[in-house]
Amino acid sequence: MLDLIKKYLGPGTTLVILTTLTLFIAALFVKGFTHDLLLEAAVFLVSVKLIILSYRNSKGVEAIQKKLDLILSEEKHLEKVLNTIKKSQANEPNSGQEKGDPPGHQ
Repeated sequence: MLDLIKKYLGPGTTLVILTTLTLFIAALFVKGFTHDLLLEAAVFLVSVKLIILSYRNSKGVEAIQKKLDLILSEEKHLEKVLNTIKKSQANEPNSGQEKGDPPGHQ
């Protein structure tokens, strides 16, 4: 569980989570179960929602990064194939020219 928090949530987010949870629990004991508790719960739920959005954002960035890495590897593969084709064409004699013709004449 701790590894999951470290992987997807930064130290700042973890600090906000712990602070919010601590203040919420403290408000339970200080204010008791009154109307103000609903306000405290609402603030806590907003914090939880922001944390969930942060997690989903990090997962989305991770998925995009994987797709970009795949595109980059395919691009490198295509560059190698293209360079191989260019080298093989450069090594072949011009098939359109005849022996007696000057270069560029077909």
